[in-house]
Amino acid sequence: MKRYLPVFGLFALLLLPLDGWAAHSAGAGGPALLGIPVDFILFAMVLIGVALFHNNTLQVALTGLAVILIYKFMFTGFKHGPGMEGLWLHLQHEWVILANLFCLLMGFALLSNHFEHSKVPDLLPKFLPAGWQGGFVLLFLIAVLSSFLDNIAAALIGGSIANVVFRGKVHVGYLAAIVAASNAGGSGSVVGDTTTTMMWIAGVSPTAVLHAYAAAIVAIVVSGIPAAMQQHKHAPINVAPPEGVRVDVPRVLIVAFILIMAISVNVVINVKFNEISDTFPFIGVAVWVALLVSAPVRKPDWNLLPETFTGSVFLLSLVMCASLMPVEKLPVASWQTAFGLGFVSAVFDNIPLTALAIKQGGYDWGMLAYTVGYGGSMIWFGSSAGVAISNKFHEAKSVGSWLRHGWHVTVAYIIGFFVMLATVGWEPTGDRYHGAVPSVTVNQAATSASAPVTP
Repeated sequence: MKRYLPVFGLFALLLLPLDGWAAHSAGAGGPALLGIPVDFILFAMVLIGVALFHNNTLQVALTGLAVILIYKFMFTGFKHGPGMEGLWLHLQHEWVILANLFCLLMGFALLSNHFEHSKVPDLLPKFLPAGWQGGFVLLFLIAVLSSFLDNIAAALIGGSIANVVFRGKVHVGYLAAIVAASNAGGSGSVVGDTTTTMMWIAGVSPTAVLHAYAAAIVAIVVSGIPAAMQQHKHAPINVAPPEGVRVDVPRVLIVAFILIMAISVNVVINVKFNEISDTFPFIGVAVWVALLVSAPVRKPDWNLLPETFTGSVFLLSLVMCASLMPVEKLPVASWQTAFGLGFVSAVFDNIPLTALAIKQGGYDWGMLAYTVGYGGSMIWFGSSAGVAISNKFHEAKSVGSWLRHGWHVTVAYIIGFFVMLATVGWEPTGDRYHGAVPSVTVNQAATSASAPVTP
């Protein structure tokens, strides 16, 4: 318990002077320090705590959530009102996101394990080039998979393959590249990422986000080559699969069944029954129905759930913290704003950011899709794919290591963005949505939730 006292102390020091700040900021939307709402300062402290105490991230996140809730009760209230009633209304608005994300994180951990035990990853070295080129090709395959599938599943499947072909020695820089590839792959597809699906539901044409690939492909190359070289130096790819490997066909079929269920429910609910899409965690439940139905054929490894549960609660705590922030408006739509939102998405939930951008209108939707989708890759907790990977590879749970070894992700984000700006340009299509911005839909928990973060 003593090891957590510095975290409690930092939060306590922030809370003590709030009475004075509150008295001087009446009518200004809540207490502020140097013009910054205290809500954001508290959230920043949570993220700093996660970075400094990366071995105790769950405790830091839960402590931060508790402090932010106390602050809301004492000083500002919630978006939908003060006190318990305001909190209850807020939870009614957010519970589908939280439930969907929880189900997907838990379910895809079992799906990834099914795939790993199917022995298909053991055979993949036969189809991947030798040397660092093999790791680079694998990253492109992950991006392709993510273009039509949730980025959590794409990242976990890619991580499972990497764990086999690199004999359990996966470099942190390569893990960052896996997350980046999964987020890049979904950025130009309206079924590949939460944020792009939100745009699609809001009336944005699927072709209006397609040019996000002008940046995403460049980013995959810029990040993928140094990451593959890092990995090759750390542990070369095993191009000789074990002898006598027999694919467990039933497990392969189970993986396909789960993915088909997730994709089908995603498309059907959001296209045919959008009016009820934010009332129930359809996608997450569909994944679990598929898991339970297929359990008699091949039993999932239930022993994975306790550890996965811890990581999932951590992410949900950060998502909840982000949802409590007073994000009421964005700067005027411009390429500079879109560029900045990518960095914001590395630490902040990209779902409300995207909803605000849709409501505001005037964006180049492909550029926005790239920035809010890929941006979360710059920090491990910046997207649900990053959190899922870090649950599987604990060495990734360090902001310092992620930034130090995964530096190429940030460089790739910047280069990819300016390549798209130079080749495609800033082409805002206006506000294509002519109604209320849809409240968070069931698909919004699937990716980027980017909880603080992308997707």
